[in-house]
Amino acid sequence: MGAKIRILICKPGLDGHDRGAKVVASTLRDAGFEVIYTGLRQSPEMIVRDAIQEDVDAIGLSVHSGAHLTIFRRVTELLAKEGVHHVLVTGGGIIPDQDLPKLVEMGVGRLFRPGTKSEEYIAYLRDEVDRRRREREAAEV
Repeated sequence: MGAKIRILICKPGLDGHDRGAKVVASTLRDAGFEVIYTGLRQSPEMIVRDAIQEDVDAIGLSVHSGAHLTIFRRVTELLAKEGVHHVLVTGGGIIPDQDLPKLVEMGVGRLFRPGTKSEEYIAYLRDEVDRRRREREAAEV
């Protein structure tokens, strides 16, 4: 395994339910990830600013408010505007099945809903970040 994976775990919007995000952050830390937890009520602008400042590999958004389409869209738009294309945007929460294709079209990675086993999202993050790192290195050659 290469460099430690840096991930920003965020609780965007007005949703105050952060237990899941804290559990995920703790689990990832225990699995060897470098985790930056931003806390509650983060705006997309704050999330993207923090992702750039912290030079993260991934952003994990925890959304239970029903605003997932708006929040994920804004984060991916802001990252693109800043020229940040290598950062994986993923997350979880209460996301209806019919919205999953819309999120994929936006460039959002795999999403994890309540009940997902930690081994599943840990493996996904390792594989996807490793793939993106290889692509980025190949493009720089």
